[in-house]
Amino acid sequence: MSETLIPGPASRATCRRRAVAGTALALLVTVTGCTGSPVRSAAAEGTGDSTPVAVTGPLCDVLPSGTEPGSPGSLVDRSPAQALTWIPVLTTFEAAVRATGMAEELSAAGGLTILAPTDDAFRAKFSTANVDQLLLKDTATLRGLLREHLVAGARPVADLASAGTVTTLAGTTLAVTPAGSGARLADRAETVCADYRATGARIHVIDKVLGGLPDTAHEEEHHH
Repeated sequence: MSETLIPGPASRATCRRRAVAGTALALLVTVTGCTGSPVRSAAAEGTGDSTPVAVTGPLCDVLPSGTEPGSPGSLVDRSPAQALTWIPVLTTFEAAVRATGMAEELSAAGGLTILAPTDDAFRAKFSTANVDQLLLKDTATLRGLLREHLVAGARPVADLASAGTVTTLAGTTLAVTPAGSGARLADRAETVCADYRATGARIHVIDKVLGGLPDTAHEEEHHH
């Protein structure tokens, strides 16, 4: 796991100063950067971490905590789409939600479990050109990919691990087994920081992209 995070005090965590590859992704990240938007201002006001939230996984130690913006406690009262913008390693996944107009779907009645791949997971799966194509032109395919990462009901990782299988909103059945304090999905992806809570949702950060789209990351090598 090689997520790249920028260390610094909580005041710096409000700006997403990370390297972004790809024209479409760079544009989408810029839109949600340090713009003083109402969504970010509201979130910044609620960063007192007054609600204890226990997240679990090897990546949690390098993600916002305590009173920092984006800490687990600061996201509890946010919508799922808002919460995703504050988890630093989910830039691509969050951009995909906006590109497909799926923010409202994440707030579905009855709750939702979001299995959100890290930026590194997307880089390992898709070429930059492929990500741009999905974000800008092939949003129907992208919407299908996102639904491969959504499960009805806001389910804690322990619930997933004990269930044996879960079915995504795309109709795919995933085998689930315990993996340390988290879960392994489809014998392929593992939770690396599980049990973020947002309004009506659980967000589990995972280390691989699910679904059946072909791997294109290797195509990057042929263009250099």
